[in-house]
Order: sequence, then structure tokens, then C-alpha cells
Amino acid sequence: MICQPYKAELCPHWRFKTAEIAKESSDKIYAMFLNYLQQNDFVGADLARKYLQMGFTRARRYTNYKGGKKYGEGYELYPKGTGDPQKALAADIFYQRWQQAEANPKYASLKQAWKKLYG
Repeated sequence: MICQPYKAELCPHWRFKTAEIAKESSDKIYAMFLNYLQQNDFVGADLARKYLQMGFTRARRYTNYKGGKKYGEGYELYPKGTGDPQKALAADIFYQRWQQAEANPKYASLKQAWKKLYG
């Protein structure tokens, strides 16, 4: 997630504090995903897709664990279910957009071509 210039373009829009913020964030990142596809920029599209995926996974982490911290000192696992239930709404929003990106036929085509070319 450190690949420039994509990180600088995508990261400022990646937010999931509330469902409203997550909706705005995922809409913006998905629009960027579509723009990268329009330019046949697989790397940009794939990183935008990854930010959508991370929005889901990070929001789920904050749903499951208070403060998003899964492990304490000594790597003991904190109890699950202590997080913010509102983050589940944000996770669902990002999940829908992530799945929409994964199902995009042009993305699938570019991904297949990338894999064929670079393994």
C-alpha cells in the first residue's frame, strides 16, 4: 500500500469512522477505481480495490475489538465483541464496493492479462 503515486491519491480518502463517512469514502475510492480502469491502469485499479478491501477488514477489526487492537502485550488475544457495533455498518458499505470492484469485467480482464504477463 506504499506504491506511489497511488498511495498519495487513495489514502487521503480512506475513512471508516461512521457509516456516512464510509459511504463517502468508498464511493470516492470506487470512482477512482473506475477511473484507473478507464485508463487501463491495472496497478492503480488493483490498489483502489485493495483500499476498498482494507476498509472492510479494518472496520471489522474495530467492530470486533475495542480500539481495533486484537492483541495485548505478550500477544494475548483480547476478547472479541468489545468493539464498536457502528463499525459493522461501515464494514458492510466497504464490503459491497469491494465486491462490486472484484466483479467488474474490465478489472478481471486486466488482472488476467497482468497475471499472464508477470505471473
